[in-house]
Amino acid sequence: MCLFCDRPQPLLSGLPVGIANSRPASLGFSLALLISAACLAPAENISTAPAGALLGLAYTNSRVADVPWSIHVVQLDRANAHYQIESVHAGGGALGLDTLSSQLGLVKTNWGIAVAAINGDFYQRDKAYAGAPRGLQVVDGELLSGPSGETSFWVDALGEPHAEEVVAQFQITWPDGTATAFGLNGERRADRVELYTHAIGSSTHTKGGFELILTRAEGSRWLPLRIGRTYTARVREIREGGNTPLASDIMVVSLGAAALHQRLPQLRTGATLQISTASLPALHGVRTAIGGGPVLVRNGKRERLSTSDSESYAVSSMRERHPRTAVGWNGRCLFLVEVDGRQRGLSVGMTLDELAGLLIKLGCEEAMNFDGGGSATLWYDGQVRNSPCDRMEREIANCLVIVKKRP
Repeated sequence: MCLFCDRPQPLLSGLPVGIANSRPASLGFSLALLISAACLAPAENISTAPAGALLGLAYTNSRVADVPWSIHVVQLDRANAHYQIESVHAGGGALGLDTLSSQLGLVKTNWGIAVAAINGDFYQRDKAYAGAPRGLQVVDGELLSGPSGETSFWVDALGEPHAEEVVAQFQITWPDGTATAFGLNGERRADRVELYTHAIGSSTHTKGGFELILTRAEGSRWLPLRIGRTYTARVREIREGGNTPLASDIMVVSLGAAALHQRLPQLRTGATLQISTASLPALHGVRTAIGGGPVLVRNGKRERLSTSDSESYAVSSMRERHPRTAVGWNGRCLFLVEVDGRQRGLSVGMTLDELAGLLIKLGCEEAMNFDGGGSATLWYDGQVRNSPCDRMEREIANCLVIVKKRP
């Protein structure tokens, strides 16, 4: 059902840039107009890039007056090899907050040029770890944040997108052969073990406990950290008190007070540890991944939402109309979708069920939700195209970006 499915060139290339507004109409008729924009019929509601500039990419803003809704869609021809999907984190690391527009300045020169983007994962707001994603993030192959057991979006080595629950199997194997699970670059709880890399900044930001400064064991892989690998590390130093300085060539294992008593007696300077970043499903070799959730569409049908989806999203919020952001795709097209909300007279937002219905009508066979509310932002061809409910861009943790490769 996508614009590029049956034609070698985008049907609407050469039409003028602009925002298209549907006439006041019933919900069914207005959605039909939106769907026609995603199909092969002439589309009075389409706005696209100038001819020849962004072939294979199109932007649509459709408005349903009687709800009201303002729906923004970026549509990518997946067969067009000039584009690739990347993720970016504010500040170029694993912590921090910034607007989506500013984050696009971090797109690496060797990737190409950012042409479209939407906000990404839910994130921590507390001061010490502000901007830490709640789920998985991989940027240019570097593992910044581990999966939380909730939905993640990633692109595999063959360029195929996926949206599934990803479970971390991260573990440290100690000198006596026993293993302990660990978290990555987040807040360390008193009963937990956390691994830190230089991606979070100049220090671990922790308080109390003991921390092991790790260096590369001879012959082992090392930084930047990758998902689905095993590393051998040597304990260079054991420090008490937390907030250990970080550097680009070390990792730090932080043990909270409860975890400390189990492990400290067997640790000594020079000890060797094994660190595994395995996950289920296995994501070895993935260079782009970002968290979010829940899954909204699976095999072309609405995915049933359950109370287990409420860790990042309160059940009440799932059933209320709010600004929403999602990514979806079928065999030929990928869609970045944003629905404005909390703006009386302009757009009231959607429930997650309404959003799933929209994605199906666009032709998505698979789709997942991202952070919404004041974070909901869609950027295309140099500017934010939606109307953020805070009347300005909110500082967010990360984003998903469509990049046009350099010739």
